[in-house]
Amino acid sequence: MADSPEPSSLPRGAPGGVRAVVEASAAAAARGDPATLALVLETEGSTYVRAGALALFGAREGQVGWLSGGCIEPEIEQRAAEAAAGQGVGWMDIDTRSDEDLFAGSAPGCRGRLRLALLPLAALREWPALIDEWRRGHGDLRLDLQAGGALAASVGDERQRWTLPAAPLPWAAGSDRWRLEIAAPPSVLVLGAGPETPTLLPLLRTLGWMTTLVERRPRWAALAALADHAVARAPAQALATARTHDAALVMHHHFELDREALEQLGGDSGQAIGFVGLLGPQRRRDDLFRVLPASARESLAPRLHSPIGLALGGEGPEAIALSVAAQLQRHRHGGA
Repeated sequence: MADSPEPSSLPRGAPGGVRAVVEASAAAAARGDPATLALVLETEGSTYVRAGALALFGAREGQVGWLSGGCIEPEIEQRAAEAAAGQGVGWMDIDTRSDEDLFAGSAPGCRGRLRLALLPLAALREWPALIDEWRRGHGDLRLDLQAGGALAASVGDERQRWTLPAAPLPWAAGSDRWRLEIAAPPSVLVLGAGPETPTLLPLLRTLGWMTTLVERRPRWAALAALADHAVARAPAQALATARTHDAALVMHHHFELDREALEQLGGDSGQAIGFVGLLGPQRRRDDLFRVLPASARESLAPRLHSPIGLALGGEGPEAIALSVAAQLQRHRHGGA
């Protein structure tokens, strides 16, 4: 097989989903961009997103994130710029349930209602420190916003409070205080690189996962550039770090290295990882289980998904990578 490509030729992939919005908001706040974070407070009826959804406007990167299929974003962008200029909390009540608008062709097609808060990031100076804790997996981002402009935010032990000017609420009845949680980004530990890695890691980052690649073989060292973090050490050392992972994938294409990884995942340092995926056919899994200690087999049995990947069809490393990412995403969102 040919050597792995040089790092400069690897498409690393930009983070996506909530992770992309949150990270971009921290960067915009640190730079002092005239940026505004649009936060969905409440929804009613059929809407593109739910309460807690985010989008960023006015940052150097442009718009990051979506609250609709693109139909209401121009109006939000205009109001977000006003909030940034005034350095105060803005509010929006977007109602697309009207039959008159629908049949006149001016409605976006969804039959729902969104209530938004527009938060000017230049007024939230400590915001980047909170998001750094969030990226490290130290907790969910918890927000407590009041109609008068009081905002409290916390991630783990990091807590911040601000009081901003606030416009009057544009709706007559309903809540005047909202508590929302933005879940910490999911984290996956990939033990072993291979032909699937150039597709798998960028795809997972695009879906918002934090990725850590553990690979100490020189042949695959260049693929470390695709991950958020890379560890050129043994699995035991990688599992000794403080980062908590939601999932681990064993993908060395090498029997002894896979055995070593599975033994560590079945030990004390790996028991906290609730999802373990193993690449390869069932016969190979059975062979690996025969040489594992009984304690590791017992620990892994309820957590192991083998062979890893949903049966989506197709052949080759790209199709395998897609099937693995799909199974991780289904697991992340509560699928069986």
